[in-house]
Amino acid sequence: MSAGSPKGRERQQTVAEARAEAEADRVARRGEREAAMQALAAVPALIDPQDAVAVFFAVSVVLFLAGCALFMVDLVLAAARSRDDAMGIGGLFFLAGSAPTGVQRHLLGSLAVQVVVAVGAAALDPFTPLAFGTLVPTIGLAFCGLWAVRHGLFPARTS
Repeated sequence: MSAGSPKGRERQQTVAEARAEAEADRVARRGEREAAMQALAAVPALIDPQDAVAVFFAVSVVLFLAGCALFMVDLVLAAARSRDDAMGIGGLFFLAGSAPTGVQRHLLGSLAVQVVVAVGAAALDPFTPLAFGTLVPTIGLAFCGLWAVRHGLFPARTS
């Protein structure tokens, strides 16, 4: 197959796709920083639960509340955008069909890290304030929603 044929070349990325991936990278890095912050607070809390669990609890509650606030922003922006576009919950928060694969990998990967850290910490020392760590992935899911409502590709509403 020659390099000049359509099958021999890779498809050129559009400007919108490149911008969407750059924005996803930025949002994913923010989500990864929050997952790292959660993990950094979880390790001392697991090693010395008496002294460090308060820090883990505080970090978890702050990230959860930030996620709730971001969810409110997501819902307001989604309500405004849904006048023109047909948006579903799967596409909005889980990026199903609304984001390129690379974007999904970054954002949902960050969410997965948050879930693993939260559930892992809670499982290692159950029935303690470490269980509050399971609330943290709210912010990762909210970041997915923020990206989708701002850059997601949704079909036009037909009415």
